[in-house]
Order: sequence, then C-alpha cells, then structure tokens
Amino acid sequence: MNNLAKELREGTTKSHSMAENVTFVKSFLSGVIDKKAYRKLVANLYFVYSAIEEEMYNNRSNPMINHIFFTELNRKESLEKDLEFYYGPTWKEEIEPSPATNVYIGRIHTIGKNQPELLIAHAYTRYLGDLSGGQILKKIAQNAMNLQGEAGIAFYNFELIEDEQVFKNRYREALNSIPVSEESIKKIVAEANIAFTLNMKIFEELNSSFLKIMTMLSLNAIKNLRDKILRN
Repeated sequence: MNNLAKELREGTTKSHSMAENVTFVKSFLSGVIDKKAYRKLVANLYFVYSAIEEEMYNNRSNPMINHIFFTELNRKESLEKDLEFYYGPTWKEEIEPSPATNVYIGRIHTIGKNQPELLIAHAYTRYLGDLSGGQILKKIAQNAMNLQGEAGIAFYNFELIEDEQVFKNRYREALNSIPVSEESIKKIVAEANIAFTLNMKIFEELNSSFLKIMTMLSLNAIKNLRDKILRN
C-alpha cells in the first residue's frame, strides 16, 4: 500500500484553494450564474471528459490505471443530456472547445499515449471533485437558473453509485493499492496541480463572459435609471 490518496489531497491544497477563488467559481458558489456562461462550461467539460474517458479506456489494461478504471464515474453521457437541454437537438453543431479547453484535452491525449500513469492525476482531480461537491453545486445551479426537476443537471447525478461517500472511500483505497514508486507519486501529484491549473484557465475564460454580462446589466440599469429621471 502507498499514500497516494493522501499525497494527492495534501499536494493540491493550494491549487484547490486558488481554483475556488476564480471569479466565475466564486460567483457560482454564491448563486450568481449566467445560463449562457454555464452552458459554455458544460460544453467545455464535455470535451474534457470525452478525452479523459477515451484515454482511460484505451489504457484500462495498464497495471496502474486498471485500479481506478470505474466506468460508473463516466460523465460524457450525462453531459450530452445537459447539452441537449441547453443547446437543443443540434447541440453537436453548436459547440466547440474553447482555447483553454483545447490545451487541456491536448494534454490528456498526450499523456494518455506517452505517460498513461499521469491520467491518474486528471481522473482524481475531476471525479473526486465531482463526487465531493456535486450535490451542493447541483442545488446551487437549480436555484440560480430556476431549473425544474432534474433538467439541465444530469452532470451531477451519479446514477450508478448508491452511496457517494462509500464510493469515495473505495476510490481512495484503489489509489493506495496502485503499484507506484515514490518518484511516480511526485510526478502524479505534480500533474494533478497541472490539472487544477488547466481547469482554472477554463474558468478564467468564462470570467470574461461573466464580467461582460455584469457590465451590460449595470449599464442597462444606469440607462433605465437615467430614463426614469428624465421622464420625471
């Protein structure tokens, strides 16, 4: 047994904190969500998870990857449901990866072909995060965008996992059962920090969209106030 789960948690604490302080994420957590910016996020995540799940599948027989090859975690199909909700039936023609997303998926495919053990870092960063905060984010999204029922939030629903806390413990045990050297642990932790950075770059792109929207709303409010004053 190794301490990979603990090393990953402790080794990404700073990156995790930085990600939570990106404007888009802070706004999301405070319940301020623009549906257009959010659907762009869903589209970007679709490309990210498609890449992760493709490379995890391609490397499923790898002696390090097979320990954490849990198809019940896959998000691609769930994201497809959300994309149809936000974009309509022609969603495939409507979406494309953002520049930061292209960098992210390029990184995943490169390590999938050349250093597949580093996929562990990307799977850990995305899936453990989804399991840990998913239900909270789901409720925030529902309330902020006035979503009815389960529409538009399939991403947060792990239908094949009965108890998320039990599964997280199982995942951490699987991480610790991977036959990995101390040197490899350091490389995986370093890659997890890269994964956080790549995620932050996507959020920062969405910041500009969010700030444009907030500026436009502010200008409209000022215009309406000015018109009201002039009318009086």
